[in-house]
Amino acid sequence: MERWRSIRRRIPTIPLPERGVAGRGVWAGTTRHVSGLALLFVAAGMLLSGLVELGAGDEGPAVLLAAAITTVVAVALWWPTRPGALDHTAVFTAVGATWVFASVLGALPYLLAGTFAVPGRPWAVVLADALFESVSGFSATGSTVFGAHNPIEAQGTGVLLYRQLTQWAGGMGIVVLVVMVLPALRSSGLGLIDAESPGVGIDRLAPRIKTTAAWFWLVYLTLTLVVGVGLLVAGMGPFDALAHALTTASTGGFSTKDASIGHWDSAAVEGVLVVAMLLGGASFALHSSALRARRFRYWHDREFRAYVVLLGLSAAVITVLLAGDGMGVGHALRSAAFNVVSLGTSTGYGNATGTGSPGDFTAWASGPQMVLLLLLVFGGCTGSTSGGVKVMRLRVGMAHAYRTLRALRKPRALLPIRLGPSLLSESIVERIAGFMVVYGLLVVGGTVIVAALGADLVTAFSGVISALGNMGPALGEAGPTSSFADAYPTPARVVLTVLMLVGRLEIFPMLLMLVAPYRRVRTASGHALAAVQDRLVRSD
Repeated sequence: MERWRSIRRRIPTIPLPERGVAGRGVWAGTTRHVSGLALLFVAAGMLLSGLVELGAGDEGPAVLLAAAITTVVAVALWWPTRPGALDHTAVFTAVGATWVFASVLGALPYLLAGTFAVPGRPWAVVLADALFESVSGFSATGSTVFGAHNPIEAQGTGVLLYRQLTQWAGGMGIVVLVVMVLPALRSSGLGLIDAESPGVGIDRLAPRIKTTAAWFWLVYLTLTLVVGVGLLVAGMGPFDALAHALTTASTGGFSTKDASIGHWDSAAVEGVLVVAMLLGGASFALHSSALRARRFRYWHDREFRAYVVLLGLSAAVITVLLAGDGMGVGHALRSAAFNVVSLGTSTGYGNATGTGSPGDFTAWASGPQMVLLLLLVFGGCTGSTSGGVKVMRLRVGMAHAYRTLRALRKPRALLPIRLGPSLLSESIVERIAGFMVVYGLLVVGGTVIVAALGADLVTAFSGVISALGNMGPALGEAGPTSSFADAYPTPARVVLTVLMLVGRLEIFPMLLMLVAPYRRVRTASGHALAAVQDRLVRSD
């Protein structure tokens, strides 16, 4: 008997599908399980928006049908699966696939409601525009294809609410919400949050990752509520205050008005938004720690100090340049402060009251526009809802470049990189350096492709940077008062759609999610080639 047991221990076991409740087969599939659960939240947003549209517009049935379709797909992905092992490839694939599923199915309300079905437009263009608006929402970019041919203000209340909710869900991240409600992921969920959330890494604020995700969402909800109340007091109506609170907390930038914040032309509204955007661009780990400790020591954080100083200096420089070009000091300060914070936090609101007005930065001289172009690259802090390269990465990149120069003079010296009193590990430095190299290659390659598809060079270059950084408006023909449908041809908008997704997931998760399919294709190709060779040998 003992000998038989030893033999059985050496026989490899074949994993079989587990039997779940009521005898159903449950298969390990982290990507499908997480994607399905995330789509249930997307469907809930569609359901809420459809019910609102039933009472206030004509497109309620279409939005509810989109919610039903999304629910069916979500259940088909989630119900027969369970989370499996989470290695790096599985994490990247799960996060990237979740955003792709959400973006594709998130276009259904626009398609079924005929939002972009303007008479005379080909179906392919309508599909491309619906997907662009959906991706821009879930990636919290804020670029839009609504324009003079299809104004934002002509849409129903439910459709507008859904549009705002896509940015609110995408700001903090659907995956973070999934981790919070999915106990099966346990501590492995930290990898999902780290891959989904912008920045170098996410601090564990509590022993359990579920508690950490809950703290992030508590701060997010609190910020949304405070911004909504502030906008209501500043003079916005209840629906507009709620809608802009959703997209300010997410630093998304969608507005319910074609002129964005310029529609109100209110210094009080802009003041509330400037403070709110600054908070949205700061690290949510910093917010959470401050609330837990009840000590608001933001200025002790080096990245936050650099972030505030960078935005302050940029606003001061642009104010001086605009005043020097003949704009009044009051208009110059207001326009500079709002647009610097809006673009520096990747929110993308505009306060232009019309083309050529003081807030229309595409009408500014080249000097102020160059400062804004740099802000399109920078973005906010790590662990925030902002896009861009992030202030921390820029600091590390500059320190790495300086170390390289010093190493030319002292080739044998050990030159570690410090952030304040802390030493950065070489693995983090290499990852950040690699990120910036890939980012630069994507900017160059994307600019060449978009320009070749018909956009002028300034519009193409700034549009690619805006898409990768999830900024919203760009320079040239894609300013704060412009529609991307007018600024870029349809093929170019498809390229920008892909870049928005890549930029939202900090490049690596979206690119590395292709590793697993590539491996499967390569393995299958290898087996097929071996089979053909074997047949040839046998035939000889």
